[in-house]
Amino acid sequence: MYGWLVGSWEIDVYDYDEDGAVRRGKGEVHFGWVLEGRAVQDVWIMPARSQRPDNPDAIRNRYGMTLRVWDPSIQAWRATWINPVSGARNELIGRRIGDDIVQVGTHPDGAPIRWMFTEITPDSFRWTGDVLDKDGKTWRPEAVFRARRIR
Repeated sequence: MYGWLVGSWEIDVYDYDEDGAVRRGKGEVHFGWVLEGRAVQDVWIMPARSQRPDNPDAIRNRYGMTLRVWDPSIQAWRATWINPVSGARNELIGRRIGDDIVQVGTHPDGAPIRWMFTEITPDSFRWTGDVLDKDGKTWRPEAVFRARRIR
């Protein structure tokens, strides 16, 4: 399900504050097979290495990784995101739903999250990270990435 991602991608980053304000930036992400082909690992870097200041803003600084491993007991992928810069860690379950890949889990504070790969082509995808709002009904975007494969 994730093998098509293997390679390097440049990304346009759209980070959303709780009030809906958006911050734009550039980044990069690199996917590869690991653990003898049993898992897909990625490294997300935002801002991109070519644009990183010496001391990036800790709130928008991402230099983290996801490890995705197939779990036959639930017939789904387990995804673990770790960003040592911010201390963020998320556990999600990923499945294909139609043409999309949907990963669901929770933030450490218990807020439900949904990370989705959509608009998938061999050379591009849209990745959206949503959190369930405090009203318990409305999904609010936290981040959107538009990715293009680097050849």
